[in-house]
Amino acid sequence: MDIAHLWHALGWPLLRLLGSLALGLLVANVIEALNWTRFLARFAAPIIRIGHLKDVIGASFSMAFFSGVTANSLLAEAYGAGRLTERELILANLFNSLPTYFLHLPQMFFITVPFIGTRAAATYVGLTFLAAVARSAAILAYGRLVLPPLADGCVVCHLTEDSFSWQKALRKAWKRFVRRMRSMVIFTVPIYILFHYFTVWGAFDAVERWLAAHLGFLAWMTPQAVSIVMFQMAAETSAGLAAAGAMLGAGDLDPRQVVLALLVGNILSTPMRAFRHQFPYYAGIFKPAVAIRLIVHNQAFRAASLILALVAYAALG
Repeated sequence: MDIAHLWHALGWPLLRLLGSLALGLLVANVIEALNWTRFLARFAAPIIRIGHLKDVIGASFSMAFFSGVTANSLLAEAYGAGRLTERELILANLFNSLPTYFLHLPQMFFITVPFIGTRAAATYVGLTFLAAVARSAAILAYGRLVLPPLADGCVVCHLTEDSFSWQKALRKAWKRFVRRMRSMVIFTVPIYILFHYFTVWGAFDAVERWLAAHLGFLAWMTPQAVSIVMFQMAAETSAGLAAAGAMLGAGDLDPRQVVLALLVGNILSTPMRAFRHQFPYYAGIFKPAVAIRLIVHNQAFRAASLILALVAYAALG
């Protein structure tokens, strides 16, 4: 390849991707630091009454929109004092999956768009969002069936709210942006270049033959799609997104195939990664045995909801 062709085929698309990624990531971190979900916490009290959940669970649900650590600390304190049973503790932790998802939604969307485009990003993020909504709705339905009705409590009595500071919020957003952007550049640049040359050299033909011989359960996916799954499992989400962006840019995959691959990679890669990242701080809040049970229940429930979303999307397509 000559320099002009290399610039148009690889250099400029990669530079444009990094610029869009930086802008989106900065906006997302500012939105998160400004506690954009604060108004949603007002709905906690009427929602928990539907599922016969205690007021401390509603308070934890509200705090999970801002801080997962604070939300879990509320639950740990109530559980330690005997105000929550173990079943209620598990249900509360599962119920908090929706606000936890909302907490990182801006960053997830603004990171995904530069890699795979608005259409595929909206579909992928929308499906994971619907899975989170379904999880919390299922907890409410289960609680209404198995838990006794409770008298109205006082959700706000359990809440503490720090004074808001623009300077503190923006400083926090910038610190997160620098750390996250550095990490994403480290993954994105080499993977994007690698996949560009994989396409040029026709390496996926050999991968397709190997998959046919060894991984029959993924035969419904193309080799390019399987490679996205492999990068998500081997590294982090941004690695899978970088691979997906390269495949879309080369025309080897369409948006639907990318969404399916990202969902499969999400299901297979997240449990172990979540345990690796969550257990240290969960064990600092709860006892280690309780922390393990919470993580196992959380990840099993999450995987089940994403599998349902995957099957529904594949069937509709």
